[in-house]
Amino acid sequence: MKQIILSLLLFLALPAFLAAQPGAIGNTKTDKKLTAKLEKALEGFRGDVGVYVRNLKTNRVAAVHADSIFPTASMIKVPILCGLFNKIHQGEIRFDQELTYRDSLKYDNGIVGSFRDSTKIALPKIVHLMISISDNTGSLWLQAMAGGGAAINEWLSNSGFAITRVNSRTPGRKEGQAKYGWGQTSPREMAELVAMIRAGKAIDPIVSARMYRYLGMQFWDGEALSQIPPYISTAAKNGAVNQSRSEVVVVHAPHGEYVFCITTKNQKDESWQRQNEGYALIRKVSAIIWEHFEPKNKWTPAAGSDKYWF
Repeated sequence: MKQIILSLLLFLALPAFLAAQPGAIGNTKTDKKLTAKLEKALEGFRGDVGVYVRNLKTNRVAAVHADSIFPTASMIKVPILCGLFNKIHQGEIRFDQELTYRDSLKYDNGIVGSFRDSTKIALPKIVHLMISISDNTGSLWLQAMAGGGAAINEWLSNSGFAITRVNSRTPGRKEGQAKYGWGQTSPREMAELVAMIRAGKAIDPIVSARMYRYLGMQFWDGEALSQIPPYISTAAKNGAVNQSRSEVVVVHAPHGEYVFCITTKNQKDESWQRQNEGYALIRKVSAIIWEHFEPKNKWTPAAGSDKYWF
């Protein structure tokens, strides 16, 4: 009898417990109109795709395959950012410290990988290169400084994220790396991770604010961001590998902020041109979401602006 009563009490307490978790967002309602628009937009895509959208003002959600697992590609740099700042917050790393680059750190020929051995550079600049330019050598350097994938994954788990994980250079994650690459996530989790940062609930408000400023400085703005007026503030991170394209964005829209994440995998189109089907779908979805929330705003990308795609 005692066991039954205890089980009942635990069951009744579960909703309150879940609501108190760092990743909790409270009650949401389905935005049926936006969901229908997204489902139609995804029809015929040659690959797998997932989308998650939440209006941060109304808490209305549109989701299509939002809890399926997808490769993060460079979106994994958002969890790396959190893991690094968690170490800074704990006093294990100094934010303003000067680092020394070594040739042994080189992963590719990006900006950091092009440094000469013994180059001195401040930590905040490496963070900036990781988020804005998506520098891979710098990102792996910071991943190691954050305690490696295992430490970052522990922070993710403790923060309520069950799917999002660092796979590369992480003990016990070989299977995940073989299937998803550097990292894995779901559209819902990646969007809610960035929304947590926006809300000041990742690590602490001061740290969240610093991380969010980094996410607001994007060099790669040719896809989702290209469909949002340039005078609207955004925070974002994208990612791409041969068979996958992805992007997560918070949009400070006039009638209420919203967050969305779109991810693809198993794409038939592996090209690296603007017309890539994954890139085109991201632009299409971003435009649909913007027009849904801001129907009276008549801004559209200027004719010929695609010639500045990079």
